[in-house]
Amino acid sequence: MTDIVDTAVNAGSFSTLVSAIKAAGLVETLKGAGPFTVFAPTDEAFAKLPKGTVEGLLKDLPKLKKILTYHVVSGKVMAADVVKLTSAKTVEGSTVKIDASHGVKVNDSTVTTPDVAADNGVIHIIDTVLLPA
Repeated sequence: MTDIVDTAVNAGSFSTLVSAIKAAGLVETLKGAGPFTVFAPTDEAFAKLPKGTVEGLLKDLPKLKKILTYHVVSGKVMAADVVKLTSAKTVEGSTVKIDASHGVKVNDSTVTTPDVAADNGVIHIIDTVLLPA
């Protein structure tokens, strides 16, 4: 198995996320021991943001880092555990809402693929970028 970063690289649908992780200087962290739970937006999720948003974030590293760490929860939280939660505290410091009444939603994003295993945690693939308040 590979770590969270290499798992995302190998999946092929996270090039924007991986570029953002590199730009924000979070590669070392997400290759660390963890464990981490990452709600990972696909390239299509990033494409839904208003035009120019991603480019703007790549130039505003503190804001980019805040958004990326808002997608990470400490610990390995598998789907079976996520469905029992109503919220989760992110590494960024705020909480995300979790609604498992019809599939699993994290804030306004839907988990499209849960439980992608990595050797230092788990990735849940989501269809919308999470933005902290």
